[in-house]
Amino acid sequence: MHKTHASRVGVAAACAIAAMALVAPAAQAAVTDHGGAALRDGDHTAAVEAAIEAGPARNVILLIGDGMGDSEITIARNYEHGAGGRLEGIDNLPLRGAYTTYSLHRGGDQHGKPNYVPDSAATGTAWATGTKTFNGAISVDLDSRPQDTILEIAKANGLRTGNVSTAEVQDATPAVLAAHVDARSCYGPESSACGSDALEAGGLGSISEQILNTRPDLVLGGGSASFEQTARAGQWEGMTLFEQAEDRGYQVVRDGEELAAVTKANQEAPVLGLFTPGNFPTRFAESIAVPGGDDTPITCQQSPDRLSEDLSLGALTSAAIELLDDSSSENGFFLQVEGASIDKRNHSADVCGQIGETIDLDEAVAAALEFAKADGETLVIVTADHSHTSQIVGSVPQHTIGNKLLTNEGAIMNVAYGTSAAGSSQQHTGAQVPIAAYGPGAANVVGLSDQTDTFFTMRNALGLETDFAALSAAASIDAPTQVKPQDEFEVKGSGLAGDRQVELVVNGVSERVLDVIDAKVVGSVVAPDEAGEFTVTLRGVQTSVEVSEDVLALVEGTDQTPEDSEDAEEPEGPGDGQGSGDDDSVEDSKQPAEEAGVGGGVNAGALPRTGAEIISAGVIAVLFIAAGGGLYYLNRRKAVKN
Repeated sequence: MHKTHASRVGVAAACAIAAMALVAPAAQAAVTDHGGAALRDGDHTAAVEAAIEAGPARNVILLIGDGMGDSEITIARNYEHGAGGRLEGIDNLPLRGAYTTYSLHRGGDQHGKPNYVPDSAATGTAWATGTKTFNGAISVDLDSRPQDTILEIAKANGLRTGNVSTAEVQDATPAVLAAHVDARSCYGPESSACGSDALEAGGLGSISEQILNTRPDLVLGGGSASFEQTARAGQWEGMTLFEQAEDRGYQVVRDGEELAAVTKANQEAPVLGLFTPGNFPTRFAESIAVPGGDDTPITCQQSPDRLSEDLSLGALTSAAIELLDDSSSENGFFLQVEGASIDKRNHSADVCGQIGETIDLDEAVAAALEFAKADGETLVIVTADHSHTSQIVGSVPQHTIGNKLLTNEGAIMNVAYGTSAAGSSQQHTGAQVPIAAYGPGAANVVGLSDQTDTFFTMRNALGLETDFAALSAAASIDAPTQVKPQDEFEVKGSGLAGDRQVELVVNGVSERVLDVIDAKVVGSVVAPDEAGEFTVTLRGVQTSVEVSEDVLALVEGTDQTPEDSEDAEEPEGPGDGQGSGDDDSVEDSKQPAEEAGVGGGVNAGALPRTGAEIISAGVIAVLFIAAGGGLYYLNRRKAVKN
């Protein structure tokens, strides 16, 4: 049971006051004055103590700045707010630490050893699953075994789930929550990168197909191009993924106006909002890094291609929270939000691009914090997946590239990119990255941790059960015990929380896969043409838990199968019509019980007694008595003659 509204407000107010005390700046003074640059005023021990709140949390909001190391945060703060300024969201998180981000090598003599420079797939897998893996892997381990993700686990526990990104939703950071593939570039069913993960190869399918199977309550981002691709295998073969999504009950939205019209996001009607074919355009127009830096300082300009304000990352975060939060529900929600192009513009040595994307993420953090402070039961975590290239330097050397920027304070800031030559993609770096948090369980980010620890921090804060089979252990099936041949009837399953899909199986043959909605499933079955007993089974795709029901197909208007009816229509013998009295007819009278095939299951048991077996036995007894009497008479005659 979650906290009452009154207690939630009280906790929220206390935490908000503590957070304000922790981050409140000192009285304004010139930075040239003694203490003029100080950001704090007085002792903050009590504020830190007040900010530490034990779990559990009702909700978790995880915000990821892709490639957002300390350098990227500082560059954005300096440019937008000044050296002594504050980022509205990121800088207002009261509890802070750092975590390591290394991945693992797969294959060769370095197999299983640390890879000190990770990519977004391996790092995302770390916080999403708690498992270290190799670069390029999406939520699989070194042996390519799928690892359950925090979103999948939260959903199995009855929480509502959301996934928001300014990248394509198939990109590594959003993908790690909903898919399991060896190659991060396996975006859609037509991708040649999928290999053995493709549906037609017997795999789980492309990232886009697996997103539909995972069925988060809400997915918002770019990547519509991959959903235009056509499925090559499975029960939706020949349909585009957009067509498949609509067939499976998704609310597909393509722009801000359509998103604003959505009033609910749940398992019956999940929201799939894809607003661009690829990644979102950036907030600021691209800047070009040059050898030695610019001669004249530059200022960043708004991009003419930027999406409307209602599709900004801050607005999407607010929309997601509003749709996922349901105070009337026993369970809360898990939401991940990614500012994706801090990394992408860093790769391109585009300082203005990365600054704008950091500001966008900061606005999303501010929106999350605003909700959490009012709610009182929400853990907010802000971090990055890995560090990146950009550095604030005294001057940009001629042998590398960079820019000279004019900040809002009228000061010069030089930013250099030195991990690749001009025109090449700048590289990730292997430094630890910051992590900060607010709310129940936030203290677990303090100090030095590893990226995988974040998975356990979120899991423990939400109190999640991770054994999917246990979550489906109480599964049951509801189907009629009797139907007519060729009848279509409904089969229902419940208690299937640990599964996202189930197979509908009739007499051992899989007919189709059904989506599990709020631990329940409904499907239709057509009875066989021939009368007799058959078995309907629901088999969990994720857990292999099975529940079955035996169903008897009966001919209309009778309690008998066709074999019974055919025997009943045979010509009646003399006497009372229950048998002819001869040996052949006695054997015939046994035949229906042997041939009907009725036995086992819900209708198991002896066939109804009609009295025919008693009469037949009587006839046999009379015949034996008569025969015995005849033999006795003949023997008496022989005895008399002798």
